[in-house]
Amino acid sequence: MEKHLTCIGCPLGCRITVLLDGNEIANISGNTCKRGEEYARREITAPVRTVTTTVRVTGGASPVVSVKTKTDIPKDRIFDCIACLKNISVEAPVNIGDVIVKDVAGTGIDIIATKEIPRR
Repeated sequence: MEKHLTCIGCPLGCRITVLLDGNEIANISGNTCKRGEEYARREITAPVRTVTTTVRVTGGASPVVSVKTKTDIPKDRIFDCIACLKNISVEAPVNIGDVIVKDVAGTGIDIIATKEIPRR
């Protein structure tokens, strides 16, 4: 079976073809750099993503703060992560890098603030 991917490892956006023999990768072609091969292997065997969203802030100059996963999480856990953040609210002030949720959805990955929100 063949799978076709567009690499996001660098700005070139190479069209990568992954040839599978059952669940095993038999061949990877189309990448122009090593990052493309690494991306394709990871995307086929264990895809991950960074989740970015916002959570509510009370007592702050802004009603929400932008947040993200500290590192990538398994792609199949994205909706679990978002569900955990749905009812979260933090008290201002919020600083960049503050841990908003530790071990979100049991992934072992923290949610961190990506913006500063001072008190009103």
